[in-house]
Amino acid sequence: MVPSAIVVVDGFPLTANGKLDRSALPAPEFRASVGRLPRSPQEELLCALFAEVLGVERVGIDDDFFALGGHSLLATRLISRIRSSLDVEVSIRSLFEARTVCGLVECLRDARVGRAALRAVDRPAQVPLSFAQRRLWFLERLEGGGSTYTMPLAVRLRGELDVAALEAALWDVVERHESLRTIFPERDGVPRQEILAASASRVRLLLRDLREEELAGALASATQAGFDLSREVPLRAHLFALGAREHVLLLVLHHIAGDGWSLGPLGRDLSRSYAARAAGGVADFAPLGVQYADYTLWQQAVLGDESDAESALSRELSFWRDRLAGVPEQIALPFDRPRPAISSYRGGSVELRLSASLHGGLLRLAQGQGASLFMVLQAGLAALLSRLGAGNDIAIGSPIAGRTDSALEELIGFFVNTLVLRTDTSGNPSFCDLLGRVRASNVLAYSHQELPFERLVEVLNPARSLSHHPLFQVMLVLQNNAPVQLELAGLSASIEPVSSASAKFDLSVSVGEQRNADGS
Repeated sequence: MVPSAIVVVDGFPLTANGKLDRSALPAPEFRASVGRLPRSPQEELLCALFAEVLGVERVGIDDDFFALGGHSLLATRLISRIRSSLDVEVSIRSLFEARTVCGLVECLRDARVGRAALRAVDRPAQVPLSFAQRRLWFLERLEGGGSTYTMPLAVRLRGELDVAALEAALWDVVERHESLRTIFPERDGVPRQEILAASASRVRLLLRDLREEELAGALASATQAGFDLSREVPLRAHLFALGAREHVLLLVLHHIAGDGWSLGPLGRDLSRSYAARAAGGVADFAPLGVQYADYTLWQQAVLGDESDAESALSRELSFWRDRLAGVPEQIALPFDRPRPAISSYRGGSVELRLSASLHGGLLRLAQGQGASLFMVLQAGLAALLSRLGAGNDIAIGSPIAGRTDSALEELIGFFVNTLVLRTDTSGNPSFCDLLGRVRASNVLAYSHQELPFERLVEVLNPARSLSHHPLFQVMLVLQNNAPVQLELAGLSASIEPVSSASAKFDLSVSVGEQRNADGS
């Protein structure tokens, strides 16, 4: 037998009885073995795409995508690359089953022709909202605005800050991304996207001097201020001066204009533009191929009309109608107080840290069962909720990036979609059996991720209530986006925590992996 990975350790961990403690062993870092090399141009291209997406130097045709660190987000990115390069459609289910370049080549023989690529198009006089924006706009109107749907990003800056260069850099980023200078006026109750000229949408940097002990309250106060989406651009910027060489920059982005992924390109573009402005120049950005309005129109064209039985939208709706038939209206958990008639969104957070050995054990379990780390976490959460009295039919919401075209990877915008992942815990299954159920169910759900959650709610039309979220009330998130980085030339920058006392769901479990510099 040939080991798939070798880990050097200083010594073997032992149990109290002096035996090897396997659970305390560090998780192996799997690297591409580069066994069999590609034998055809198609295999060569797929190996290159695997390596690019996984961030490894080389991949052989028998290397397992998921053993090398792949997960559903990277799988979506790989499928987008394959579509762009080979003009074929590959489902996430096919990738989970094939797992290797060699196996995927077999799937490509029966693959459909790729869908229409996302490109800039001529726009109508009035650009509608995307499906995701429509529901957010409706909720804002229904609930009277507020900070429920805003995202703060706070960064502590140490050094000689050029405030004028920072403000000019913000203007550059707003000019580059139309989503940051879009407002949402309405006529007869129907909203539209109105993209403002860059000169009319310059975000002002709001400066304020304060003491360190005042910072947390100032950040919370600035974050909690709502937006008037009908006339206000969805980005605000605050600069808190703690001293001549220490500042905290706070960016508040409304979700209608961005998602968690968006903070990556926002930070990168702002960093690059600040460096150029501080040096007396202007950043030389490569032009963006598309903007959010182009995506909105493309989304409608790709999904088609649900009255057409052959349209993508109709097929997706058919799947989800069957998948969610009879799903419980609410999850039954042992709350310590009655549910209010109108949700206040007040909440709190509890931080837990899992050991490296437990993390390694979870990874080994996932790899051994042909599953992802997220699937292991979901199975564990579903089992816990069942044990707490939630029954055997557990619906858990989970965000999925929604950036199913490579043209969207560097764009700021609201693309994230929500999947309702339903888990059957009946029959007292073993954990491995439960994980198998989760894997099979999730792979199907990932293959039908195009249907906007907002449209699903409209079609299924569950009993509407202001007291709970529709279709699910528990959210599970595995944070696998690249860490947000803001690196301003000549300054040291570190993320500053912003306290939040709000909660959109009854329970939201957010899990992130922390790795050492060597990747362990």
